[in-house]
Formats: sequence, C-alpha cells, structure tokens
Amino acid sequence: MSTSHIYIENAKDHVGEEVQIAGWLYNKRSSGKLHFLIIRDGTGMMQAVVSRNDVPEEAFQISGELTQECSLIATGKVVEEPRSPGGYELHVTDVELVGRSEDYPITPKEHGIEFLLDRRHLWLRSKRQHAALRVRSEVIVAMRDYFDSRGYVNLDTPMFTPNACEGTSTLFATDYFGATAYLTQSGQLYAEAGCMAFGKVYCFGPTFRAEKSKTRRHLTEFWMLEPEVAFMDLDGDMDLMEDFIVEIVARVLDRRTEELKTLERDFSLLERIRKPFPRITYDEAAEILKQKGVDFQYGSDFGGNDETILGSHFDRPVMIHHWPHEVKAFYMKRDPDDPTKALAVDMIAPEGIGEIIGGSQREDDLNELEKRIQEHDLPKKYFEWYLDLRRYGTVPHSGFGLGLERTVAWICGLKHIREAIPFPRMMYRLEP
Repeated sequence: MSTSHIYIENAKDHVGEEVQIAGWLYNKRSSGKLHFLIIRDGTGMMQAVVSRNDVPEEAFQISGELTQECSLIATGKVVEEPRSPGGYELHVTDVELVGRSEDYPITPKEHGIEFLLDRRHLWLRSKRQHAALRVRSEVIVAMRDYFDSRGYVNLDTPMFTPNACEGTSTLFATDYFGATAYLTQSGQLYAEAGCMAFGKVYCFGPTFRAEKSKTRRHLTEFWMLEPEVAFMDLDGDMDLMEDFIVEIVARVLDRRTEELKTLERDFSLLERIRKPFPRITYDEAAEILKQKGVDFQYGSDFGGNDETILGSHFDRPVMIHHWPHEVKAFYMKRDPDDPTKALAVDMIAPEGIGEIIGGSQREDDLNELEKRIQEHDLPKKYFEWYLDLRRYGTVPHSGFGLGLERTVAWICGLKHIREAIPFPRMMYRLEP
C-alpha cells in the first residue's frame, strides 16, 4: 500500500499514520545522530525528526546537507508533540531531495525594504508575508460570501474604458487599435447598469490610479469590491457598509487567528469592531480637526494626516457623510435640502490606515446628471450609455467601493500597504 501525501494543516487527522509531507526546508538544526527539519508546505510548518537509527544512511546524509528553501519529500509517522510548530511532528523514515537551493538570498538577518521588494517572489515565503496574504485570501472569500449569500449577482466589469470615472488626472492611457483607452479606475458605472438589470450586484477586480503618491497608503494597481443596489439611499448604503465590515473582521478573527498571532496583531482592537459605527457629517469632522489644532481648509478633501487624526478619534471605523460637492465625483447626488453637499460617505478606519471605503447615493435625475457631466468638462458622447440608465426607468440607487489592500493592511496591522498585495505596483516600482 502506497504512503499517502498529506498537507501539514491536516496533520491532526493522521496521528499514528505513515504519510508523506512535500514542501520546502524553512530551517534546520542538527545534533549528533539527529536532524531537526522545519518543513513548510504552504498550509503550515512541521518539525520532521530524522534519526540515524530510523532512516537509510543515504537519507540521513541528504538530511544533513539540506539547505534553506530546497524542496523535499519526507516520509514518516505523524505524532503529537506540543512543543513543535503546529503541535505535531513527523518521525521520519525516509527523505528525498527534490530541488536544490544554493545561496538563498533572504537569510535570517535583517534586510532593507528595497532588497526585499526586489525579491518579492521569494519574500512571499517568509512567515509574516505568508500570514498577511493568507488573511488577504480569507478577506476575499468573506467579501464574496457576504454578497453571494444575500442574493447579489457578481457582475464583471471591463478593464478598458473610454472615459474617466474618478477624474481624468489619474488615468493610465493605452493605445486601443488606434484609439485611446484607459485602464479602469472603478467598475462602478457599469455596476450601476447591472443593478438596473438585477436589482443588486457587485463587481470585484483590479483598478488603476496614476496618482503620483509615494505614501504608505497608495498603490497604482489595487483591488476593489463594489456593490451597487437599486432603490437604496445614502442611509441604506451606510448600513450596508457597516454590516459588511463587521462581518469581514469577525470572519478573520474566527478563521485566521494563527496568522494574526504571527503578525503580532492586537486582537482587542479588532474585537471592538461592532455595530454601530459613529456617523458624522463633513462639517462635524472639520470641527474635530479644528479642535485638535489642525490647520484644515474647510471645503477641501481630507489629507492623510487629517484621516489619521479623525480615525484615532474613534475606537472603530467612522463614517463621514454629506461632503461639499466640489470635492466629490460628478455622479454623486446632491442633497435636496442643501445642494452645496453631496450625498457621499467615506469610511475611515482607525490606526492610521485612512479611508477604506468611499460611497454615495448616485444622481438619478437625467437633467441633473447632464449638468454635472458638462460642469466637469467630460465628453458627453462617452456617457450616453450611462445617461440611458436615467432615461429608461431611473430609480434611486447607491453603492460603494472598498479598497482591498487598505482593508487587509488595517486588519493585519501592517505598516505599509505594499505588504497587503502579492506583487505591489507603485509609482517607483514595476518589478518583479
């Protein structure tokens, strides 16, 4: 009977069995007639004990020559061992070297960030990066589950667009068979068409902003989750945002505790993320900044420092709504009771990560939307299809966009957003 291959995360189900573990050598120490191998296979780490008395001489020699990140297959019996990583270890009966690894560049010593980013393809194998990206994966599944379980239709939106959604100054242009196309800033406009067809939809995919920002909060390519709901107003939009975030955080706390421990995350800060979230107007937020001695110009957008101060004022995310329309996008509906304000909302996370969600009630009046397009000097011919949504059965509708990487960075307690995506694209980095 052949020995079965198992993943380390399932070791608890195979105690006392002879199995094979296929993976890479994370670390090793030797003591006389024993080699202690720490093997990782992507699902976890396990100590494999190689005793000269239990393996062929060739296998013992191979074990002694294994180097960091070489690939191997270890055969042996799974036993409980509380002192070992994961609580189990492998008592080895044979070892096979699969792929050599000579002079692995990322050693246990400290390395500079540029050195590590140049080797991002290898840096992903380290404990912290591995943990952060496992959390990212869990967040993605949680986001999809949230909307899928509530009857939303996943609507895929195009990467190439002929027009701007969030402003023409941050577009990446490309040649499109002799015409100019742009990499999408958001799938929102197309999601609006989707919600008129299906009632409630969401899109999820990469978006692109050519912002010349070198801050720890910015990427030029990032992923965004965007729901859009017909017959929903701004209050309903904020209710949805709040419930959505609470469920995502609870999901990570429930399923990724080991990863959060690896990241040395303070669990108590995440356990506070419960409803209700504070909701304040833009005017109230500006007053908070004033009281804290910030030289903030009323009517402008909040900068990174402003967001940090506002986020630290509360122990959970804060939703700031009713913004001056001048600093918001053309498609956001004006407040009928105060036309100087847009029915927009930003959710600011605590701990200095800044805005993680931006949303609004959309302008549903055809004449008003045509005025906004003209005011923003946008080419109307590219928006005729969008205006059709107001010509044929317009309804109040709302939605938002959640930036995945900022959300992951906040949940993980990462200092820089670049560690929340496998291969970050920034103003000064296009490789690897």
